[in-house]
Amino acid sequence: MATGDKDHHKADWVSIHKQTCQPLIPTRTSLPCPTTERERKRGTEQLLRRQKYIIDAAFSTAQGLVWAGKHEEARPAALHALRFGIEVYGSDSLQLVPAYLLLAEACTGAGHLPEASQYLSQAEWIILRTPACSAALQHKLHRSLGLFCAAKGDFEKALYHLANDVYLASSTFGRTSIEASGGYFHMADVFFHQNKVDIANSLYTEVTSAWHSFLLKSLQAQQQVPKSRPETSVFTEDREVSEEPLTEAQQVEGIRVLNAIVDIREQAPTQQPGETARVLHALAMLHYLLMDVPKARELGLKAFELLKQLPQQESPEPLGHLLTLMNVEPSATK
Repeated sequence: MATGDKDHHKADWVSIHKQTCQPLIPTRTSLPCPTTERERKRGTEQLLRRQKYIIDAAFSTAQGLVWAGKHEEARPAALHALRFGIEVYGSDSLQLVPAYLLLAEACTGAGHLPEASQYLSQAEWIILRTPACSAALQHKLHRSLGLFCAAKGDFEKALYHLANDVYLASSTFGRTSIEASGGYFHMADVFFHQNKVDIANSLYTEVTSAWHSFLLKSLQAQQQVPKSRPETSVFTEDREVSEEPLTEAQQVEGIRVLNAIVDIREQAPTQQPGETARVLHALAMLHYLLMDVPKARELGLKAFELLKQLPQQESPEPLGHLLTLMNVEPSATK
């Protein structure tokens, strides 16, 4: 076996085999012929459930590896999700688009741009031939196309697709939603690389505002949880607790995006303490909701120190409330 094949096999095992080996066996082996229509139907339903389980497990594994920056290891898992998706849904189903987009992201991150382009073309072809395709799915396609073009260095085309991403996400989720803010963030990155710093800073402010508002509402929703249910998190599926629970993908994106903006604000030649404090406050709220109280306290205190440098134009009350929740007395901070 060639070295490349060994490496690929190892990556394949790490990313997917551990989760899917047992469910995979019945889908790839011959079973006794059913004697009745009822047995045949039950066997078909069991097979379909196993296949869907494999699709979900493979997709989740690949997505987690992409989030962790392990793009090469994510490729086999994403390919498993796609192959079983084709078996279950057919080769031209909209259900395949997320797998194609995930494969494209994994390939782009691993430096395999020609492969990424092929997967994006497949996703685009399916969406174009499906008039009823939702704007929510179309915005994800345009974001993937925008990131791919940015990776190639084609910034103008990247901005075109990201602008479509923002438009479609805004029409579905709202202009100030965190879904739309992802497109703004990537547009800001492109402008930043083009040295159009003023435009980039304006867009980073939009992103910060969207996350700050969303997380403040999530924090308020958590405080409204009845004391008889202290174990309930803001991320619960129970809609009575929060109208806008964060998914795992949103948690990962929030950490990544807000940390990136903090770095940009802190390294900027001209400091803007108010903007830096705002993004630090948002990041502190996110860590608090993720139950990482020490990190939330560290970020919250840092934001409070920056706010003390400013004229009293912005009320520190929401930040002070967060610090109080963590048993920190803002007025006692040095």
